[in-house]
Amino acid sequence: MALNVFRKIALRAYITPLTALTLQKSCVRCLTTRLAEVGVLEPPRDHGQAYDTGQLFLHKIFGYRGIVLFPWLAHVYDRDVNNKVEERPPEDHNSAVGKEVKGKNHMYYQVLIDARDCPHIRAQTEAVTFLGNQDNSRALYAIPGLDYVAHEDVLPYYTPDSVPIQHELFDKFLMHDPQKTPSFVARETLGAWQEKNHPWLQLSDVHRETTENIRVTVTPFYMGCREAQQTHVYWWRYCVRLENRGVETVQLRERHWRIFSLSGTLETVRGRGVVGQEPVLSPEQPAFQYSSHVSLQAPSGHMWGTYKMERRDGTSFDCKIPPFSLESKTDDNSPNNTFLGN
Repeated sequence: MALNVFRKIALRAYITPLTALTLQKSCVRCLTTRLAEVGVLEPPRDHGQAYDTGQLFLHKIFGYRGIVLFPWLAHVYDRDVNNKVEERPPEDHNSAVGKEVKGKNHMYYQVLIDARDCPHIRAQTEAVTFLGNQDNSRALYAIPGLDYVAHEDVLPYYTPDSVPIQHELFDKFLMHDPQKTPSFVARETLGAWQEKNHPWLQLSDVHRETTENIRVTVTPFYMGCREAQQTHVYWWRYCVRLENRGVETVQLRERHWRIFSLSGTLETVRGRGVVGQEPVLSPEQPAFQYSSHVSLQAPSGHMWGTYKMERRDGTSFDCKIPPFSLESKTDDNSPNNTFLGN
């Protein structure tokens, strides 16, 4: 897939003339002000060859600069390659589990995003959030500028710059070692942080489905549990990426969610847009990513739904949101649920 740059300051790799020309052609529709040289583009690795901690990269879709912290092996449930699975009516909550679709292992990476790029990309980079277990208060922790990136979205590059990424955690987690490849290595603090927060950072399942060339990818994360008024409230964050893989421009107008809890309750939620926006997905800017949260008073459940997408001629269609499970890391069972998402 061609590199799509959504920042006002587009990126250009400082590489051989032939490759540089190819990148410039793929970005010509996105350039608005100037180009910024970032380094030497390296050959992307095959799926069997994971990137190492400290690998610098450009995001293939969103165009931001980032650096790999560590890998996660996720199970990807792609309903597009299982189109012969019999459709069940949406009222049947068993259709929302999604496990009838066979998952395949796929490499993802926890990364730091360059703070200079955050204002210019169509992806929420405000924080990865979780209820940490550091103290009895179960405070909500927020870590800005983190993302999870699929292997195929990594465009690796090299630069001699000892501080190529601007992020408050860069110096705490990584140090420059020009004798190594890549030339940034993990500090002990990165390993300690990963081990301590592993349950809240872990990426396990990714769900995909495409409707009329609009691919929806959902990744749920368990955030933790806290007690409230003699009951347990379980929290999840879910990240949604919408990508227009066609040539027709569409705009997201409405969302329609359904959530089923372990207690047997089914709730329906409708609303305008997502996170206060109605993003346009065009060939020039085909992708949008956001995160939201949901809480249950039960240790598990699942969600599914649709987005109403409007074409330029005023017609619309329902774009399916693939069903995904909400699983906690506890055996506690409590009754009800509360939906707080977009």
